Amino acid sequence: MQIDLEANSTIGEKSFFEGKFAVKGSLKIDGRFEGEALLVDQLQVGPHARVKTDIHATSVVIEGIIIGNITATKRILLLSTARVLGDLKTPELIIQDGVVLEGKCTISHVEVENTKKYIESLYDRED
Repeated sequence: MQIDLEANSTIGEKSFFEGKFAVKGSLKIDGRFEGEALLVDQLQVGPHARVKTDIHATSVVIEGIIIGNITATKRILLLSTARVLGDLKTPELIIQDGVVLEGKCTISHVEVENTKKYIESLYDRED
């Protein structure tokens, strides 16, 4: 399955960008990006892309390689060619067969400061 995002900005297949990048709108990465942070509304990481940074976005679609943590306020979609090393935090996570992922996943529609403590308190609560 291929998802095509109409991107406001693109880092092309033979291109390399380094630093802190903030994009209003959508970004498609087909090349390489390395930096301390990537702030974007919608992000699509193509199958040949290589990204090494922490990502903060509304929604993220990944087909390539990511090294870094990903926080999405709406959803993260990992397509079958995605390779991710990092923690994911989002209310909706979709993972296709074939994905390689190493990291902690936090899936919640509400912001919980200490998820472990919150769930344990629900377990211990008398209804």
